Amino acid sequence: MFMGEYQHSIDEKGRLTIPAKFREGLGASFVITRGLDQCLFVYPPEEWKALEERLKTLPFTKADARAFTRFFFSGAAECEWDKQGRVNIPPTLRDYAALQKECVVIGVSNRVEIWSKDRWENYFAESEGSFAEIAEKLVDFDL
Repeated sequence: MFMGEYQHSIDEKGRLTIPAKFREGLGASFVITRGLDQCLFVYPPEEWKALEERLKTLPFTKADARAFTRFFFSGAAECEWDKQGRVNIPPTLRDYAALQKECVVIGVSNRVEIWSKDRWENYFAESEGSFAEIAEKLVDFDL
């Protein structure tokens, strides 16, 4: 399980250090793709495979299903760590998530998310007041 929030800088070549505890959970190779809310999703191989299997069940005759699978898979890249524990994020994914200098890396249960610091702060500020409401709608047990 991935959890926590960490701030790191991405260098001019697109290399980002990921926290050691996340690197262990992601394994030697992993998948980075476009995420929702204009961040990047990072999956260990077994989670990526499970997600791929679920997405295969979507009806390809539905335009929304085709659009989402195109969005998700066309941006996917299999990545590995360099010797310093960094990942080189492809330019198209850096552009999508507006990753420039300051980044936030968060653990979200079965995946890691990479956000530009500005987008994360804006998202959190806009959503903070509604988290209790969202929990009430979605969670069927006491936290």
